[in-house]
Amino acid sequence: MPVFAVEGVLSEDITFTIDGFRLVYAVITALMWACTSIFAREYFKKEQEHLNRYWFFTIVTFIATEGVMLSGDLMTAFVFFEILSFTSFTWVIHEETKEAVRAGYTYLFIAVTGGLVMFMGLVLMKAGAGTLSFGLLKEAAALSPHPSMILAAGICILFGFGCKAGMFPVHVWLPKSHPVAPSPASALLSGILTKVGIYGILMTSTTALFGNEPFGLIVLLSGLVTMALGALLALFSVNLKRTLACSSMSQIGFILTGIGMMVLLTSEENAEGAGIALSGLMLHMVSHSLIKLTLFMAAGVVVMNLHMLALDDIRGWGKNKLFLKLSFGLGALGISGVPMFNGYISKTLLHEGIVEGIHSLKQYSVLLSLAEWIFLISGGLTFAYMLKIFICVFVENNKDKNRQQSFDRNSRCMNKTSSAVIFGSALLMIVLGQPFVSTRLACLMTGFEEILNFHAFTPENLKGSLISLSIGGAVYLLIVRRVMIKDGNYVNLWPDKLDLEDLIYRPVFTRYLPALFGAIASVFGENKILRPLCRAGLTTACITARVFESVMDGLILLLRKTVMREKKVKGSEKPYPGLFRTLSTEFGAAIRPLVSSFTFAMMMTCIGIVIMLCTIIYVIF
Repeated sequence: MPVFAVEGVLSEDITFTIDGFRLVYAVITALMWACTSIFAREYFKKEQEHLNRYWFFTIVTFIATEGVMLSGDLMTAFVFFEILSFTSFTWVIHEETKEAVRAGYTYLFIAVTGGLVMFMGLVLMKAGAGTLSFGLLKEAAALSPHPSMILAAGICILFGFGCKAGMFPVHVWLPKSHPVAPSPASALLSGILTKVGIYGILMTSTTALFGNEPFGLIVLLSGLVTMALGALLALFSVNLKRTLACSSMSQIGFILTGIGMMVLLTSEENAEGAGIALSGLMLHMVSHSLIKLTLFMAAGVVVMNLHMLALDDIRGWGKNKLFLKLSFGLGALGISGVPMFNGYISKTLLHEGIVEGIHSLKQYSVLLSLAEWIFLISGGLTFAYMLKIFICVFVENNKDKNRQQSFDRNSRCMNKTSSAVIFGSALLMIVLGQPFVSTRLACLMTGFEEILNFHAFTPENLKGSLISLSIGGAVYLLIVRRVMIKDGNYVNLWPDKLDLEDLIYRPVFTRYLPALFGAIASVFGENKILRPLCRAGLTTACITARVFESVMDGLILLLRKTVMREKKVKGSEKPYPGLFRTLSTEFGAAIRPLVSSFTFAMMMTCIGIVIMLCTIIYVIF
């Protein structure tokens, strides 16, 4: 593989490389950014505020995403991964509502935590293997005298990248960020940014942890829990975009299951089974990216016209919207794994990988047999919740007859450009559903030529799909229609108290840990020897923080008043004042809300962490 290095950035170079898989995902990333940008022109047509910020950070996030996808080593992937974590945060808080800000805090907290744990993994990997280059890691890790250190590094890296992928238990940002983010951004968050996390896990699994049985088991179990829990959350959801977000979590679980099976089959030297699992997970990455591109843009059309997401509010709106109905329907068929659509072949290959494991990995036959049924049932739940959304929005009538009449008056819901982009992306569901196309795409990404002989429509493979679809149909008829609809309204039966963020994370980090640190500080404060040292350290830290805070306040204010200032809506209060006048007369008024803002405090924390990490990277590496 050709390697391009940027020298002098750190003590180790920033490196990029390209192969079949990276090439495919670089193209898909560019395609998705192009499609969502075209659609965003109509989506944001009536919005004047925050657009400069949105477009600026969308461009930076695109560059950072391509940087991860083309990275040649773990350190390069880490650097660009952290950049896109901070830039994509602006998508989540774009609307600046109470819900958006809260979801943004959660997203940023998970991203920062994941970055710190990942960096710990990189330090361990460097110490254990002596390199972070993808091209050298496999051999270096195999010859390492510290296999336990390599495994520990792999677990840390799995957690760090899993935060972005939406892996359980660090998935909490996913269901909360999508409903509040603009729909074009949601398509990118779900379709591409989750795959950035998967990319890191996959590259680590195929290099440093290739054939590592304990690591394969950890990834497999994480995948199974993520897959099943995401499907359940999506089934219970009564919000259009939240359902699609939970669906993304479930589909990430399918991909993680494939990674786990690939590692386990490699440990048993079953090259054919590992190749099938690898082909399935890479194809499903591509399929899911394109499916969520279509589905979230279609959801964006609903939001653009109604500004509502609750199923009872939007019920019946799409009955006479033909192109939107076809587009959403094709996406739903693809993600459900219906034969002749793109999700079918990838899910069939993943299923075949589990079956290969049942035959090869006798010591785990019971676990893998259970995994097969979790896989089939989760696929069935996918069909059930997609059927629920499609029938609600495009088939049923709204309970309010007057509202339904207003829905039916106008069949035009988007302009021709948006229609072409959404329907064109939906047609890819059919193109990639053909074995001739999918198998060659899989061969290009994996180099596993035996996949060209894969027969997707054998009775055995069709049987697996039929089982899942039958389960989904039964769940829809017996549970959705009879239990989840009461008095004609869709009801969310998932208990709010099971929210991990409110149940565990927020209490731990806002109450228990501060109390623990306070107790430790009081012990230090009572010690006559340590107390002067603590006071000196705190004084230095406070002075440094004040200086840094003032510099960053000025920088942020300067950006807000120059290149990042918002466009003024026509007829607004006053003309925009000059830069000098703004800086001289309004500095204090502008700084106070920034300093008092929790968002600003989080930003300062993150910037401080980034500076700290850069310093440690430079010293260690």
